[in-house]
Amino acid sequence: MSEIDGMGTERATCWLAPNPSAMTLDGTNTWVIGEPGAEEVVVIDPGPKDGVHLRRVVDGITAQGRRVGLVLLTHGHPDHSAGAVKFAGLAAAAAAAAPGAPGGTRAGTVPVRALDPRHRLGDEGLAEGDVVVTGGVELQVMETPGHSDDSLTFYLPADRAVLTGDTVLGYGTTVLEGGLGDYMSSLDRLRKFSEDVEAVTILPGHGPKLDDPIGALDHYINHRRERLAQVEAAVAAGARTAKEVVARVYADVDKSLWPAAEWSVQSQLDYLNERRP
Repeated sequence: MSEIDGMGTERATCWLAPNPSAMTLDGTNTWVIGEPGAEEVVVIDPGPKDGVHLRRVVDGITAQGRRVGLVLLTHGHPDHSAGAVKFAGLAAAAAAAAPGAPGGTRAGTVPVRALDPRHRLGDEGLAEGDVVVTGGVELQVMETPGHSDDSLTFYLPADRAVLTGDTVLGYGTTVLEGGLGDYMSSLDRLRKFSEDVEAVTILPGHGPKLDDPIGALDHYINHRRERLAQVEAAVAAGARTAKEVVARVYADVDKSLWPAAEWSVQSQLDYLNERRP
């Protein structure tokens, strides 16, 4: 396990899933959030349907004398959400079997909340402006589309920590499945928000935490503007499709990443076409 496993803040701890790849970096960061001394915690992004990882997180929480009260998803991509329902079942069973649980207690349900109803377990979803309080810990919900249409960011005010999912990564840049306009608006909003609340760290969905939120967001914003200018130049030079643009703009990038880059470039082409007179 890398130094990413176990990183975090006073209330947030990362449990790194063993699914490293070019798209997931070191693996998916599963975040366990809890007030010091509280018996109940929130888990953000249980990760892929990897039984060893899911069990490790549940057993780790149980060993601390705690239980999972709620699961939240930053978005529905499988590397973040595929294990959520299985994890919720394991967590509920562990709580029922824990010392001190009432005799004969059967495993109940641990809710899974997400913006997209397809990824929920239970009736409650998540939306802009929601405030989630579980085990005394508060998380504020922001809709930040761009990487995906259902992307959410959570703010942990007690630690002044911003949990960004795949909207901002610990290193590198994210692939865009949604619209570039939406993504740039999300970055601008996160930058202003982080400045307003004096955020001290970004806890991403992949990669190490970022202890200079404003610097990280400025880098992301500037990178997107530079890439957009490069795409414009490629189009002016005759490139017409996303594949043709990638061949020009991403010539120095490993070709195994070109198919993913096409998604982002297509978002940029759509953005440029929308703004044509």
